Amino acid sequence: MSPSPLFRPLDLPDFPWDTISGAAARARSHPDGICDLSVGTPVDPTPELARQALAEASDAHGYPLTWGTPALRQAIAGYLRRRWGAPEIGDHGVLPVIGTKELVGWLPTLLGLRAGDTVVIPAAAYPTYAVGAAVAGCRVVTAETAADVADERPALVWTNSPSNPTGRVADAAETSDWIAYCRERGALLVADECYGEFGWDAEPVSALDARINGGDVTGIVGAYSLSKRSNLAGYRAGFIGGDPAVVGQLLDVRKHLGMMVPAPVQAAMTVLLGDDEHVRIQRDRYAARRQILSAALVAAGYRIDHSQAGLYLWASLGEPGRVTVDRLADLGILAAPGDFYGTAGNDHVRIALTATDERIAAAAARLAG
Repeated sequence: MSPSPLFRPLDLPDFPWDTISGAAARARSHPDGICDLSVGTPVDPTPELARQALAEASDAHGYPLTWGTPALRQAIAGYLRRRWGAPEIGDHGVLPVIGTKELVGWLPTLLGLRAGDTVVIPAAAYPTYAVGAAVAGCRVVTAETAADVADERPALVWTNSPSNPTGRVADAAETSDWIAYCRERGALLVADECYGEFGWDAEPVSALDARINGGDVTGIVGAYSLSKRSNLAGYRAGFIGGDPAVVGQLLDVRKHLGMMVPAPVQAAMTVLLGDDEHVRIQRDRYAARRQILSAALVAAGYRIDHSQAGLYLWASLGEPGRVTVDRLADLGILAAPGDFYGTAGNDHVRIALTATDERIAAAAARLAG
């Protein structure tokens, strides 16, 4: 039976993780079990203060606000000022979202972009940037810096610092260049800064920082997640902040579509955004795991590129990444091939720090032979 002509099939890539099922099965067959370093899913406990807030808000008999509770909006705006140097953007410049991946995937559509519009994404990029553009029918162009796309006039530009997958950090000058590029062309700059709490060899800066944008967030939106900083991936808790005109447009559309963060999750987000101590504790955990794993990889002959921040090591043996994935699977270690993130990653693998201390130690021991 042929598809109805009313439906337009989407030209989407295969789901990346399905393509390494063979390597995953081989890694799982290791006598001491798999060390799964492929997916960046948190393994440490959700902070108690979040669970307590969730429980206390569990009598959620009414519909939640798409815009978020006043307390949550205040917490988001306060966090952006305190942590990222954002100017005062007020309630109208912030909005909770149902996990930041949802925002990335639907943003071109929610903005009304369509065929003929161009979306710029990083050269090595989280696949959902391109998928979201494809769903809206947009053209995708990749770039590392603004100079790479000097001849383009995009509608939307995604930046990602610290980068997933590479851990690369854009400095203030590069971020400023992107802001100027977008303003000259009337493009919206959306800065994905979800890994910003984890700077190791370089301190991440925000496109919302008043020192970089001149105190004017017109045409700029930042995207943030509590999944990694607060071990809240299962809650689907993210938010955006920036240009009130853009945020207001997104709020209007999302209200029509019923895209609401559940009320108990909003309560948990509110308390977590006001607490820095649990972030420090989690940062220390990842720093220790990073030290063990990076030393083991280097000793085993791997080159680690970028990786100045974030929760991944961008590693290479100077061979196709898929070959390296198979090599690691023979040791019971599962990594993500760099080509998941575009052709720029063909000779790399992404190795996650999001495994237990015991599994990180096991992976290091296996690398040592």
